[in-house]
Amino acid sequence: MSEPMRTHRCGELRREHVGQEVSVCGWVGRRREHGEHLAFIDLRDHSGVVQCVVDGAADLRSEFVVRISGTLRVRPEGTANAALPTGDVEIGDCTVEILSRAEPPPFPIDERADGVDETVRLRYRYLDLRRERMQRNLRIRAKVNGAIRGAMDRQDFVEVETPMLMPSTPEGAREFLVPSRQVPGSFYALPQSPQLFKQLLMVGGTDRYYQIARCLRDEDLRADRQYEFMQLDAEASFVTQDEVLAFISDAVLDAAEAVTGERPPPIDAITWHEAMDRYGTDKPDLRFGLELVDVTSVFTATEFKAFGSAEAIKALCVPGASADFGRNRLDALTDRAKGVGAKGLVWMRVGEGGALDSPVAKFLSEAEQAALVAETAATDGDLLLLVADGWHIACEVLGTLRNDLGRPPVHEGPYRYVWVVDFPMFVGQDDAGRPKPAHHPFTRPHADDLDRLESDPMSVRSMAYDLVLNGWELGSGSIRIHEPALQQRVFDLLGIDEEEAQQRFGFFLTPFRYGAPPHGGFAFGIDRLAAILAGEENIREVIAFPKPQSGIDPMTQAPTPVDPKVLSDLGLRALPPTT
Repeated sequence: MSEPMRTHRCGELRREHVGQEVSVCGWVGRRREHGEHLAFIDLRDHSGVVQCVVDGAADLRSEFVVRISGTLRVRPEGTANAALPTGDVEIGDCTVEILSRAEPPPFPIDERADGVDETVRLRYRYLDLRRERMQRNLRIRAKVNGAIRGAMDRQDFVEVETPMLMPSTPEGAREFLVPSRQVPGSFYALPQSPQLFKQLLMVGGTDRYYQIARCLRDEDLRADRQYEFMQLDAEASFVTQDEVLAFISDAVLDAAEAVTGERPPPIDAITWHEAMDRYGTDKPDLRFGLELVDVTSVFTATEFKAFGSAEAIKALCVPGASADFGRNRLDALTDRAKGVGAKGLVWMRVGEGGALDSPVAKFLSEAEQAALVAETAATDGDLLLLVADGWHIACEVLGTLRNDLGRPPVHEGPYRYVWVVDFPMFVGQDDAGRPKPAHHPFTRPHADDLDRLESDPMSVRSMAYDLVLNGWELGSGSIRIHEPALQQRVFDLLGIDEEEAQQRFGFFLTPFRYGAPPHGGFAFGIDRLAAILAGEENIREVIAFPKPQSGIDPMTQAPTPVDPKVLSDLGLRALPPTT
C-alpha cells in the first residue's frame, strides 16, 4: 500500500506530537525570509496554519500547493505565537514537494479580504472560500444540517425528496419557469416550497416527513434572501400545534448546541397581537428592552386634537437619550417615522421631577403629563417618542424606531428564540373587497373563531406560527385544513369557486376526498439560522456560491443567453427587451 500524502492536517499539530515525523499538505500563506537561504512558511489548510522552517525556499510563492515533510519541534524560546493553536510548534528539517503552482491571487487570502469589494470576492469565490472565515462558516452550516437531521430522525420523521419540477402554483412570489421540450408551450415551475407535496405525503400515510429542501423564488435579493435557499421542511399527521412547535424547537436548539456547545433555553411563545403591541413587529428581537407602551387611556379626555382623534397612542421610552438627541436628530427621527407610515412623531424630553420639554407639552394638561410619565416609567434624562394613529400603524412605526435605536449587531448578545402564534387569518382586502390570506389558503382558521369566518373574517385568527431568532424570521408554518368543506369555505371568501379551485389545485384537492388526516407542518431557512449562529449579517457569507444583489453571478456570468437552436427546440423565441 502507498503511504498517505499527509499524516496530519496543518491545524492539528500540538506539543504532544513533538519529535514525530510528519507530513502536511496545503497552500503557502505568509512567507518570511530568515537569512540568505532560510524561510519561515505558514502552511494553511482548512484546519488552520502551521509554521514550517524551509531551507532553499526560493521557488515557493503565495498559494502554491505543497507537501511538506519534516520533524515537529518546539519553537525556540520567545518565538511562540499565542494567537495560533499551533503556535508552540513548528516543522523543521523540511523537504518540500510542489504539487501545484499558482499565479498571484487578486486579493490576499486572509482577513484582509473582508475589505475587498464583494463582486471581486464572488468572481473569485473559489479563492475566497480558502479563507478561515469562509471555511468556518461552511463547517458551521454542515453542523447545523447534521444536527437537524439527527433531531428529526430521533423524533421518527422520515426523509423524503419531493419533485423539483412541478406545476405553476404562484404563492405570492414569482416562480422560475422551465420550458418543456416534449410539450411545447407548456412549462414546469421550480418549487417555491414543497408545500403541496408534503401535505400529499400526509394523505399517503407517511405520518412524519422532513426534507432539507432546495427552494427557489424569483424575487429581489437582499441580505437575508437569495434566489435559491435551503430550508428544513417538515409535516406531521395527528398532531397539535404545540407538538409541531416542540418538534421544530428540538431541531433548532440541537443546531445551536452543535455550533456553540451550549443549549439555549426552551423557546417561549407569544401571540401575534402581543408581539405587535409590545415590540411593534411580528419579528421581535428580544435581546434588548425598549418595549412599546399603550398610553391611549391617558388621553381619553384630551383637548390636543392630534391625540383625541387617534384610534391608538403608543409610546417608546428611550432611557437617557434626551441629551443625545438635538433638533437635527429629532427631525431625522420624525422623517423616519413618516417614511414608514406615520402622520407625524411627537417627542418629549423628560426633565427633573417629570417635567416635559416638547413643542406639544403646552397642549397637554398637567394631569396628562404626569400620567404619561407614570405609564412609561420615564425618569430624568429619558426621551419619549409617541405616535397617534391606527393601532397597527402606531405599533409598526414605533417598532421600526425601536429597532433603529436599540437593536445590536447579529453577533452580539444571546440567542433569543421566540414563537409567534395566533396570526390573523386575513390581512386587508383586494380590489373587490374580499379578504386576502395572511398565509397560504390552506392554513386552518382557529377553532374558536370558525363561527365568524363569513360574518367577520378580519377578526379570525389562524393556526399559523412563526419562529423568530434575534429579530430574523427563521420560518413559518401552520396547522392545515384537511376537510374539503372547510377548504371551500375559505376559497369562497377569497373568491375562488369550486371550478377555479379544481382548475388551480385539483391535483392537490382531489386526494383530500379520500381521507386526509389532521396535519400541520413548518419550514425554516437554514441559510438564516446558519448566518446568525456564525455571527454574519448576510446569508451570502454562509453559502458556498451565492448570487450578489444584482442576481448576476460574477464567476459564471449566469444568467447567459442561450443558443437560438436550443430555444427553437423548446418552441421558444427570445424577444428584445421592452423599453
